[in-house]
Amino acid sequence: MAVKKIKEGVFYAGAVHWDRRLFDELIPLPDGTSYNAYIVQGTNKTALIDSVDPVTINQLFDNLKKLNIKKIDYLVANHAEQDHAGGIPYVLKEYPEAKVVTNEKCKPMLMDLLLIPEEKFIVIKEGEKMELGGKTLQFLMIPWVHWPETMATYIMEDKILFPCDFFGSHTATSAIFDQDHFYIPAKRYYAEIMSPFRNNVRNNLEKIKKLDIEIIAPSHGIIYRNPKLIMDAYADWASDNVKNEAIIAYVSMHDSTKVMAEYLREALVEKGIDVHYFNLTVTDVGELAMTLVDAATLVLGAPTVLAGMHPVGAYAAYLANALRPKTKFVSLITSYGWGEKASEVVKGMLTNLKAELLQPVIAKGHPKENNIREINRLADDIYNKHKEIKII
Repeated sequence: MAVKKIKEGVFYAGAVHWDRRLFDELIPLPDGTSYNAYIVQGTNKTALIDSVDPVTINQLFDNLKKLNIKKIDYLVANHAEQDHAGGIPYVLKEYPEAKVVTNEKCKPMLMDLLLIPEEKFIVIKEGEKMELGGKTLQFLMIPWVHWPETMATYIMEDKILFPCDFFGSHTATSAIFDQDHFYIPAKRYYAEIMSPFRNNVRNNLEKIKKLDIEIIAPSHGIIYRNPKLIMDAYADWASDNVKNEAIIAYVSMHDSTKVMAEYLREALVEKGIDVHYFNLTVTDVGELAMTLVDAATLVLGAPTVLAGMHPVGAYAAYLANALRPKTKFVSLITSYGWGEKASEVVKGMLTNLKAELLQPVIAKGHPKENNIREINRLADDIYNKHKEIKII
């Protein structure tokens, strides 16, 4: 990835991981990702803001050579996670005079994760400033977006905010200033990474709104020359507002649950509710996570297997519980052969959701006429609940 000039003396020097398809051995990356590192050159000192994943360290070094960086005085670590901080030991070896600038929570994490010796650190506090000569770095603590030690760095003269993972997006692109197609990658990233910390997102949004920001330069994805785009999107996603949408996420062994899922889907569509419909055996979990950001209702469909919920359905329940969406209503459609336990399991797995549990639909074997009536009843319940909260 080529060096990109952001403002005079401020450059993108990071790396693009074009073919990475899985993050943390968990999150699908259909469009790859990037690790955005930035060089800030003052008249007296030079700072590198964040690093890159070690797999792409040579891209960072190539860019530093293109910029003719002979000395790095400060390496600012906004966040300890290895996709950003993992390259720090390599940078310190190449630029041994550099000091790692971070906060008191991040320092021990970097020492534990990367074995960086204590003498290499400069620890800063909330609001502290660092002069580079014509460029002043100011540090702000923005915890729990998405780790407890995360901070942001702000260049006061240039009005550039470097918030690390906050406002990021997993996308591999050379067009780092292209904001035309920001929404879906940014929403997917928010859903997968930030949504469990919705209250912290809101608090940190209010904090950075007090700054005069012209550019937001996160550590993944595109750089925002119109910060309002991403800040408004985050304000919407992190709000308590839901939309007239229902998610049906199902797995079916012998089509009994599938029949009920299909019937419920059509009943809801006829009532004017937008439906997101997922067969969990072939679903990209990132797509499911995105729909959880806005949907008012989640309906899980899964049969009982060995006195419990089908494992694929249980995974979807675990995911929803971990992401803590603002979903208002949840329910279950399930079928069983000789013993029904799925409904008990799902109730115990969704404890993080502050959602009303609507009466589930339970069929013994293939759904029969009475089960279809119950599906219609569930569709009515969902419709009426959406009316109550005035999204219909």
